[in-house]
Amino acid sequence: MSADYRTIAGPGENTLIIKKSRFITRLGRVTTEAQAQAFIAAVQKREYKANHNVPVYLLGDQDQIQRAQDAGEPAGTAGVPGLEVLKAMGLHDVVAVTTRYFGGIKLGAGGLIRAYANSVQDAVHAVGIVRRVAMRELTLPLPYHLLGPVQRWAEATGVTITDTDYQAQVTLTLVVEEAAVPATIAALRDLTLGQALPVIGEPVAREVPVAD
Repeated sequence: MSADYRTIAGPGENTLIIKKSRFITRLGRVTTEAQAQAFIAAVQKREYKANHNVPVYLLGDQDQIQRAQDAGEPAGTAGVPGLEVLKAMGLHDVVAVTTRYFGGIKLGAGGLIRAYANSVQDAVHAVGIVRRVAMRELTLPLPYHLLGPVQRWAEATGVTITDTDYQAQVTLTLVVEEAAVPATIAALRDLTLGQALPVIGEPVAREVPVAD
């Protein structure tokens, strides 16, 4: 996984009307060409009456596989513009199919390029973007009288508590960004006056929303 791996938050769609033509872009998350092709086939089957179903996808954390088709539109006016939008937004492992229902007004080559690019871009904004962040689990055993202060500290600092185990003492499982581990350990040491020290666990990956 690359240091800044970004993808869409989930599947979704968005509709854009341009000079009476209807552009419907559907997005999906995929990791193989077979998955991408299945997504494309499903849209083509659903929208078989459409004038065009323009598919694009890119796979791999370095976009090792990139595909774009114009699906009957003039060469270079449909597939590539949509693909370039996904690349410009830094997204990976995404398939997009833009369905066009012609509204009777020709858009010209430039108009088509803008329309397909804007349709993909608007769909991405509609579903949202996430980035995968390298995180680390910390196991924190502590006396019960420190539970409240640690919970309040976690809420104030944005540290996520994923599990609480109530035994002879309470044990919290925290998840923090890899880079923040040393500072988190130091903060907990100071907060608990050295009575509770976290044990560093396995690395994990989490997806966090990216603001537009």
